[in-house]
Amino acid sequence: MNFRTLDLNLLRVFAAVMVERNVTRAAAQLAMTQPAVSNALRRLREATGDELFVTVPGGVLPTARAEAWWPEVHAAIDGLRKLFDPQGFEPARDERSFALAMADATATVLMPAIVAALLGRHARSDLRVLPLVSRDPRPLLEQGATDLAIGFFPDVASELAAEGPRAATVLEPLYACEYVCVMRRGHPLAAEPVLTLDAYCAAEHVRVSFAGRPRGFVDEGLATLGRTRRVVLTVNQFATAARVVHESDLLCVLPRSFVPATGLADGLAVRTPPLALPRIDVGMLWHRRQEHDGGARWLRTTVSDVVRGLDVCAGVVGPAAPRREEVGTPA
Repeated sequence: MNFRTLDLNLLRVFAAVMVERNVTRAAAQLAMTQPAVSNALRRLREATGDELFVTVPGGVLPTARAEAWWPEVHAAIDGLRKLFDPQGFEPARDERSFALAMADATATVLMPAIVAALLGRHARSDLRVLPLVSRDPRPLLEQGATDLAIGFFPDVASELAAEGPRAATVLEPLYACEYVCVMRRGHPLAAEPVLTLDAYCAAEHVRVSFAGRPRGFVDEGLATLGRTRRVVLTVNQFATAARVVHESDLLCVLPRSFVPATGLADGLAVRTPPLALPRIDVGMLWHRRQEHDGGARWLRTTVSDVVRGLDVCAGVVGPAAPRREEVGTPA
């Protein structure tokens, strides 16, 4: 490759495709047509003699050669961007499309306030919420399919803590909450102020599993006590589970923050689960390649500001609150 004859605009295209992992989205970011971006990639491939991207369902993936280039190209373009556009991303001026991955319970709680913040700041960006189908959304971030994942990712948190600064993704804490057991207000167990382990195991249940697995963390917790439960239904959305519980005698474990957002709270009774369950530590997960992206930083700051302004878990934000038995409406 002869650097003196290389069209440096091709590197801007390369950088956009590396970030978006999708030619169409890269074209939108660059205000170019999709054929123009494809043509630029072809010219770059011919100039370098290297295959840089391979087509996969939903977009493209960089080759090992592209991954080797990326740190240097990213640093160079980021430096030039700061030099020629020191004000960076301006939400009221710059159009941008952001993808956020989260479970429906999290989206129900946070998205109304996030949208209100965008409209209140006259932001020209638009948001797409993608469903979580796993407790590990890192592949979505690696592929550029989402800019930000928001949720409870305990295994990811442990792995990132072990990897330290060399980890490719960053998990920023947002808020902490707790799981509660929910039943319809007319359920026979709702007449009891305390839900015992025997009563819990004798009841019938609905399980929420993003991937539809036949076993979850509640089942694992019961197994450590030598107990089991009968699960009648497994669904992949908290909203579905809440509706089923409201209309049946099934029990379900839900995040406390989600109960008021269901619109069904008046017809539900909430109890402390009769077994130890993990605290829900909700965080933002994002890829380090977006560390210096002004738009991505603005999005993360906006989400953080929104969460700080919400009483997300009715007093259970931050340090875990003391466990307590509850009667009637959730606290």
